[in-house]
Amino acid sequence: MANPKIKSSAPNAKKSNATAGRKTAFKSPYSKADLDEIFRRFSIQRPEPKGELEHVNPFTLVVAVALSAQATDAGVNKATRALFAVADTPQKMLDLGEERIRDYIKTIGLYRNKAKNVVALSEKLIRDFDGEVPQTREELMTLPGVGRKTANVVLSMAFGQATLAVDTHIFRIANRLLLAPGKTPDEVEQRLMKVIPDQYLYHAHHWLILHGRYVCKARKPECERCVIADLCRSPEKTWDIPAPLVPLPPQLLGVEAAG
Repeated sequence: MANPKIKSSAPNAKKSNATAGRKTAFKSPYSKADLDEIFRRFSIQRPEPKGELEHVNPFTLVVAVALSAQATDAGVNKATRALFAVADTPQKMLDLGEERIRDYIKTIGLYRNKAKNVVALSEKLIRDFDGEVPQTREELMTLPGVGRKTANVVLSMAFGQATLAVDTHIFRIANRLLLAPGKTPDEVEQRLMKVIPDQYLYHAHHWLILHGRYVCKARKPECERCVIADLCRSPEKTWDIPAPLVPLPPQLLGVEAAG
């Protein structure tokens, strides 16, 4: 079929060139009132959400989060309880040595490479930061084995900063619910930061993770247990009636995971 003739002009050509490289603005299917209500319900369900990685200080948190890549929190906790009992500072970790660190974490995936990173980040903390964990994203990301996600978790859990670490749960939830769809974790993070109401931002990371871990599960979402079922815009949704909005005791999260 012959190509249709297109009438062109210099101004129009310039305009099309200017818009060609511009990303299409994200239009949320949720209203501001919807978003406020979604996170209000999460705040009632889990008033004080907690991360499930065990740690005793900012250093052990950095190590735990770095070890959690491609591993479960439960698996990391099982390995690090004994490790952190003997090495809870960068210097103690160096004194332990790479081979003995490997022995402690050998049940965790990629443990050999992770043990090297633990040694290397401990060395860098001592050399460049006087043994203290830095409190900026840029500095944290200079540590071996620490990417943006890990840095955001540490900033939030150790230093009380309102950040949003996009792990596999949050990436899935943001796309499945059409809350902040994106092709990369960075894109999802940027969009979530724009749509989450400011007053809920600090806890949003954990609310979304726990929602994805225990309700909106990867294989099959349990919509009948969802407190936002009536507000959800997911094309995968199978239930429209929200679950009863009652607080979940934080100490039962582990039991919830096993159930």
